[in-house]
Amino acid sequence: MGAARVGGTGHGSPGNQPHVPWTSGTRVSRALLTHLATPVEPVLSGLLAVMDPEEVLACIRSGSVSTDAADRLDSMARPRLESMLSRWRRLLVGLPADGGIAAARAGGVRLICPGDSEWPSALDDLGPRRPCALWARGSGDLRECITRSVAVVGTRAATAYGVHVTGEITTGLAAAGLTIISGAAYGVDAAAHRATLAAGAPTVAVLACGPDVSYPREHAGLLQQITARGVVVSEYPPRWRPTRAAFLVRNRIIAALGVGGMVVVEAGLRSGTLNAVSHADLLGRL
Repeated sequence: MGAARVGGTGHGSPGNQPHVPWTSGTRVSRALLTHLATPVEPVLSGLLAVMDPEEVLACIRSGSVSTDAADRLDSMARPRLESMLSRWRRLLVGLPADGGIAAARAGGVRLICPGDSEWPSALDDLGPRRPCALWARGSGDLRECITRSVAVVGTRAATAYGVHVTGEITTGLAAAGLTIISGAAYGVDAAAHRATLAAGAPTVAVLACGPDVSYPREHAGLLQQITARGVVVSEYPPRWRPTRAAFLVRNRIIAALGVGGMVVVEAGLRSGTLNAVSHADLLGRL
């Protein structure tokens, strides 16, 4: 890819940016990127490591990247660069110019970007796997909520005993002033959120779909309760439907936001729960 560099120095540092208005180019660029690329996409992560979001978006629009930037991508991402730029360019045509920020705000959903006062520095521990941005809804401030927090995870097919133990553990943690981080799924996740809410404490749900999507559908009421006292967050934009891969990918965010560690209640030998544990282990959160 031998095209000339597209704007700037190509060495932006997103995590050090000051808070910027929701209409700024950087914020809109991050919003648009959440629509275009699946999380932990190697090409996108590689580009964001060497240029700021506005430059990445400019590269997508032009279909070209500087030779220097292309050469700095890892061996997995480099061969896919041209095809991904082409794919993202096609998708970009159908997106609102502001990345959907205005419509999201009207629906009670806000965009949280690196450098915002609400952005948790704990997410920066993910390095290149850090979310480009988070979409959130709820009355809580995400950064404040996770100051003292623990992730609680476990199987969807929890036994009655597992649900009981989850409630006991979570109630104790909440009483100690800890925010509970989980994924709002069936089983252990739901039990953790419900026990936390019953204890009058805030809780954070990390979804594998848009923050305004109730998944599973039966948890619509639970998610509404969480937004009243805590925060529902996702790296996927509003109305985004979940995929099987998304549940595994979001586990890294659950692990990162649980700054005090991770509690595991019932898990199969081959399960998404153990995937979450592996992320927590990499972050030193176990």
